[in-house]
Amino acid sequence: MPMAGIPTETVTVVSRKTVYDDLHEPVSEAVDEREVDAVVAPGATADLDASRPEGATVAYTVHLPRDMAGVRLKGCSVRVRGEELRVVGDPRPYAPEACPGRWCYPVELEAADG
Repeated sequence: MPMAGIPTETVTVVSRKTVYDDLHEPVSEAVDEREVDAVVAPGATADLDASRPEGATVAYTVHLPRDMAGVRLKGCSVRVRGEELRVVGDPRPYAPEACPGRWCYPVELEAADG
């Protein structure tokens, strides 16, 4: 449920896991999708530089709710406004005492590789 004054959107967190056979050959992919309400913010406005060595352009920063804090998002993607974008790095939530509100898990999403 959205909090008064903070507009939220439903986004979909997508995690994929490759299933391998006995010879370690990929045979299928398991996909898990979870819809959550999030605060969606534009990504950083800085140009690519040494802090983004792989050339990632941050399209959005989504702030996920506190109950997602235990979910590891490294290697996942998030569907925002019809576009599926990769999670940058291995995001971590704010410490509970530093973020008294609900939206304590900032996740940067990349739109392009350089």
